[in-house]
Amino acid sequence: MKANTQRYAVVDPATGELVREYPSATDAAMNQALDAAAHAYREWSKQTTVAQRAGLLDTVAALHTARSGELARIAQREMGKPLDEAVAEVEFSASIYSFYAANAHTFLADEPIELIEGAGTAFVRRQPVGVLLGIMPWNYPYYQVARFAAPNLVLGNTIMLKPASQCPESSAALQRIFTEAGFPEGCYVNVYATNDQAADAIADPRLQGVSFTGSERAGAQVAEQAGRHLKKVVLELGGSDPFIVLSSDDLDATAQAAVDTRFENTGQACNAGKRIIVAADLHDEFLDTFTKKVLATAGGLAPLSSVAAAERLEKQVQRAVDDGATLICEGRRDGAFFPPAVLSGLSPASPSAAEELFGPVATVYRAGSEAEAVELANSTPYGLGSYIFTTDPEQAMRVADRIEAGMVFINGVGLEGPELPFGGIKRSGFGRELGRAGIDEFANKKLIRTAGPESP
Repeated sequence: MKANTQRYAVVDPATGELVREYPSATDAAMNQALDAAAHAYREWSKQTTVAQRAGLLDTVAALHTARSGELARIAQREMGKPLDEAVAEVEFSASIYSFYAANAHTFLADEPIELIEGAGTAFVRRQPVGVLLGIMPWNYPYYQVARFAAPNLVLGNTIMLKPASQCPESSAALQRIFTEAGFPEGCYVNVYATNDQAADAIADPRLQGVSFTGSERAGAQVAEQAGRHLKKVVLELGGSDPFIVLSSDDLDATAQAAVDTRFENTGQACNAGKRIIVAADLHDEFLDTFTKKVLATAGGLAPLSSVAAAERLEKQVQRAVDDGATLICEGRRDGAFFPPAVLSGLSPASPSAAEELFGPVATVYRAGSEAEAVELANSTPYGLGSYIFTTDPEQAMRVADRIEAGMVFINGVGLEGPELPFGGIKRSGFGRELGRAGIDEFANKKLIRTAGPESP
């Protein structure tokens, strides 16, 4: 038996106070959870209709809405999220459950195939594959779960959910919601698993796939384990998304959009615009406007998720300064609180330029041409999202085609929706969540071909 060394605990990042600690699961409890999910799958996938499963998702959405204040306060206590942003996260999560409830029948309809020759028919039928494990991060404890749980439950899969170690209360609150919504026991199972137990679950024949959101280091370990046991895996990892400004008829509004995407969730979003790349003729004015707006956010900034996260960011910023970057900020790190900051003048060749800064720090670059802007945008090991601001529609499409990322947003931020596929390339992972693509990841797209009447 492996030692259960992982600590599940709520530590208020604003004060450093240990609110409550929770024991991690025993090996026996993990085995029981796998058994429950596997047993539930046999009935859930065969004896319920899409309409019945969709109805339960609608109830989950309604419970999210009814409890948005309670759920938001839990997230704020666990990882420091501003209360209004936490409420917005819960409401967006509710919209994801509603979206899959409303569209599952269409997404799961048989897909006919026109035969090239021969009589008969052929079509693809989407069916569930079995028990899935979701390994979730701390920065969006409700939204990340919704992206994984909603499409897979309505498809007919059952899921086990391993939350981040600092989010035991939000994950427990979600377990109550699914139970109260009427999901049969074993369809949605919250487990405080250790990393070793999660690895064992991936190897277990009762499990058919795993979805992971988190760091690239941990994602590589999950992918290695899944590959060794021939299990399907979806990975959503880090990002260092470019925010490209090529032209603007309202530079103040464009700078505000850059602030909005960079400092959402105190800068702790994988798909935030982290590297601001500005055309040379706009650079100085933009940098001045953007920096003033960034510094103006200092008074209302929330803490990072932990003191350790703030210390890690502090070291990264110092390395960038040591590499020649200019740092503009007011104040110093205070526990988990990190002052909003702007880095400029960092060489794209610097090792620091390739790092993801997970906190309220933006890096601004000057681009001498459209081609240089694209080159800077792509000069990163990541490829999650990207943002392009230009007044030229043809340029927007031309640059969008050349960006190496899973998502491109033009002249706007905060444009995500439950109907839009989310995911990246390169070291940002692979696979997609949300939209129709999200329900296809863990579906058996089964071909059914019938012969014509003249066949023997």
